[in-house]
Amino acid sequence: MNEEALTAGAPRRKAAVARPAGGPGFGRWWRHLDKSAWVWLLAIIVLVLLVVNPLLRLLIVSFQQPDGTFTLANYAAAYSRSRYVDALGNSLVLGVSAASLCLVFGVPLAWALSRTDMPGKGLVWVSILGTFVIPPYLGAVGWILLAGPNAGWLNRLAVELTGMDSGPFNIYSMPGLVFVIACYSFPYVFVFTKSALDLVSSEMEDAANILGSGNLRTTLSITLPLALPAILAAFILVFLEAIALFGSPALLALPGRFQVVTTQLWQFFEFPPKVGVAAAYAMPLLCITIFLFWLQRRLIHRKGYASLTGKGGERRPIPLGRWKWPLLGYCLFVCMLSFFMPMVVICQAALAKAWGRGFTLDNLTLNNLYFTLFENTLTRNATLNTFMYAGAAALFAVTLALCVAYIVNRELVSRKVGNILSFLTMAPFVIPGIVLAIGFYAAYTRPPLLLYGTAWILILAYTTRFLPIAYANSNAAIRSINPELEDAVRILGGTRFTAIRRVVAPLLKRSLAGAFILVFIPATRELSSAIFLYSINTQVLSVLLFDKSDEGNFEMLAAIGLILVFITVVFILIGFRLMGRDFMLRRAAA
Repeated sequence: MNEEALTAGAPRRKAAVARPAGGPGFGRWWRHLDKSAWVWLLAIIVLVLLVVNPLLRLLIVSFQQPDGTFTLANYAAAYSRSRYVDALGNSLVLGVSAASLCLVFGVPLAWALSRTDMPGKGLVWVSILGTFVIPPYLGAVGWILLAGPNAGWLNRLAVELTGMDSGPFNIYSMPGLVFVIACYSFPYVFVFTKSALDLVSSEMEDAANILGSGNLRTTLSITLPLALPAILAAFILVFLEAIALFGSPALLALPGRFQVVTTQLWQFFEFPPKVGVAAAYAMPLLCITIFLFWLQRRLIHRKGYASLTGKGGERRPIPLGRWKWPLLGYCLFVCMLSFFMPMVVICQAALAKAWGRGFTLDNLTLNNLYFTLFENTLTRNATLNTFMYAGAAALFAVTLALCVAYIVNRELVSRKVGNILSFLTMAPFVIPGIVLAIGFYAAYTRPPLLLYGTAWILILAYTTRFLPIAYANSNAAIRSINPELEDAVRILGGTRFTAIRRVVAPLLKRSLAGAFILVFIPATRELSSAIFLYSINTQVLSVLLFDKSDEGNFEMLAAIGLILVFITVVFILIGFRLMGRDFMLRRAAA
């Protein structure tokens, strides 16, 4: 009887909890509500505003007239002129050519460092890391100083040595652009290929050698085919990088009187800006990027290998004999093209009264750097803006990524919703910076969120652009922490916030500091999105460097670039202590 009474009373007690707001039941519900739910909800809303809204607005604007009516005229205008179509064709040629040259540069270096007994591996490794440090558009400036058609150092040297009327090199050409982009993109091929080769044991190579195959034939027929999925994935990644770059094409293609997609998109924003046409013109670039990135991920997921033997694999360096010196010479030649020669001429220009006068003591000065940092109001403000915006973006990106990673890994939402959140957080990785910038321009140049002309639109664009880097690191960090540690705090009466503050945060300090650096460094040199979204009061160093190239003031331009490189090196050294000496290279393969 008592059991029946208790059972009958259960529904009444349950109903009593669901009382109107303001009653005792509501107060009890509010006290037991996990207040962290509001934080997770806010993070999801911000994620949608940063990723979904700009892309949705980009798609909508491509089908809209200025008055908001539906039209296909934007697509007709985007592809009605032959020069617009030619720019698209030039980008495809540029992507294929640059990616192919990257294979020529990167695969031999990866094989040499991973599989052989070549000397000088440390020097080659540091040089490749140095290539990562140099922004691609600064590398283009270095090659303008080296191979400009009139005053470039290599052309002047060729004229002096041969007596020719003019030098043989012209960096303002499609071959010159392909070469420069390959110089600063081949490290991606190097990292992907080396990571794959590091997994291949020497047993199959030994078997081929026993059967009479030489080292070269074994490498071409056995070793490299095993790494082929990773090599193809790197080829696709470099292709996407090449067609999405803005800085190098703007510095080299425009003076060379030819267009690619990114420079044509930039010209659509000349006054008056043709936002709808630019959005329509960006769609093929976005579609190509999404498809090839999907293909690249499919290939890279196949990069694991296993030896079909009953014992563990072993890797032994291949003895090259006298051939190790020519191989070292080739590796240093590639590093000289990508790192040593450009950096030497950039340092010379930054420290010279007139860069064309050469390497003499009476031409040496620190005035360019001093003027850039302390006397020139424009460069001083741009420097301050650069590091403030990059720091704020890195902080926001890490915070948002950490919240999403926590939601997904602690299953605070359903698995399906978690997968959607993970996809949205990683989606900006497949969006070219210039396309993302057009989306932000379309989304935030009108009420209710009128951000154009303010620092916020740059900060939020940077946050979105590099959110995948922050999420990849935050997700790995959260997964490394056993949730039982948090459960113990909650069992003892602590809230979820208490568990995060007392347990999770202290354990994540090192990882989050590394994630902050990994976002901060590329944000300080971002040009593709900044060139569309900056205003006079929000100019950053990358945009200022681009503007100075039109003036021909290479001393000032090199000084700005040297400041960027110096700050990058400082943060990389901090990253070495936090995450290991190759953390920048490992990020490329993530």
